[in-house]
Amino acid sequence: MSANIAVEVDDVSKKFRLYHEKYYSLKERVLHLGNNSYEDFWALQDISFEVAEGQTVGILGRNGSGKSTLLKCMSGILQPTKGRIVVRGALAALLELGAGFQPELSGRENIFLNASLLGLSTKEVESRFDEIVAFAELENFIDNQVKYYSSGMYVRLGFAVAVNVDPDILVVDEVLAVGDENFQRKCMGRIKEFQNDGRTILFVTHSADLVRVICDNAAVLSSGKMIGYASAAEAVKLYHDHLLTLAPESAITASEPVSEIPAYRPVTITSVDLEHPGTGTRQHLLPGEPLTVRIGFEAFEPVADMVIAIEIHNQFNEMAYASDTEILGQQIDVPTGGGRADLTFDHIPFLDGKYFVAVELKSRPGIVFDRREMVPFEMLNPGRSRGTIALDFRVEIRTASLS
Repeated sequence: MSANIAVEVDDVSKKFRLYHEKYYSLKERVLHLGNNSYEDFWALQDISFEVAEGQTVGILGRNGSGKSTLLKCMSGILQPTKGRIVVRGALAALLELGAGFQPELSGRENIFLNASLLGLSTKEVESRFDEIVAFAELENFIDNQVKYYSSGMYVRLGFAVAVNVDPDILVVDEVLAVGDENFQRKCMGRIKEFQNDGRTILFVTHSADLVRVICDNAAVLSSGKMIGYASAAEAVKLYHDHLLTLAPESAITASEPVSEIPAYRPVTITSVDLEHPGTGTRQHLLPGEPLTVRIGFEAFEPVADMVIAIEIHNQFNEMAYASDTEILGQQIDVPTGGGRADLTFDHIPFLDGKYFVAVELKSRPGIVFDRREMVPFEMLNPGRSRGTIALDFRVEIRTASLS
């Protein structure tokens, strides 16, 4: 393994046995010894990637995709059935609510127990004890048994211990969602400190926005298999594309024309093509790039005052934009023969997602001559902004000394 690689995951698979019956008493177990049927369940299959030192890497996927199983293998809690995982440096893991806590012990005793399991001596724990308690905000409860703690108190204590043992690699499962908003902000602030210190972080989540905000790269999992490993922006796109394949067909079906297309049409659409600065080298657009919709048409007779309409729908069939040449105050008279109309957007303001263009040729009274549905284009946001549209803003600072 290269010296600058903190974690190497090499062709890792993990198998569990799913037994068809569960026997609880000793008598039942003896009677059915060797006769309990089971089936193999592969929670992970052939997972491979590397994490460089100092990187923050997300493990992105829906519930049941194998994210937590993968982190448990990385942390040494589970052993892979096949493959190997090599970890370089001290690792601290916060994998699940109350993992490693002894419910009959107090918060104070659990701090010493957990920190010792993570490699700290008693003297080192004593020197950091006050900082751990303050971070967890448990000064008034630290000598109570943790079995009386709320779920939020469990999370605060576990995270406080994990981040105060100064690990080279921090592994965080999505249990942070259990904490309140103030504590989540505190956790994110500590993660930023770790990043500034050059620590390696593995972060499990099903939130694409969190991956975009804090991760350098991410592995996308689905049903135990890795869809891809890429930069945060590319991984979010992979994740969204995968979710789109799971959505019902009706979710991305474009709307029907407002009126029926007549049997005889004086003009028809022959082609619809999309062009942008990356055409020929990439399929996606970047926020703010221009997009031209080229509509080829064939007129069988002169058409006076033809209206060209365009709609843009998102992947959930929600209309993002609609307009036409009548709204723009533009009159188009088409002679007999072929032609082309270029509809150009100087700046497409969308962030991530898949969008669909529908175009329509019609008369000014609204009679539809022809319509073309479901011409797709994709947006890829390379930055850390979140949401649906790209907005530019600037910041001006005014203070008493500057005014």
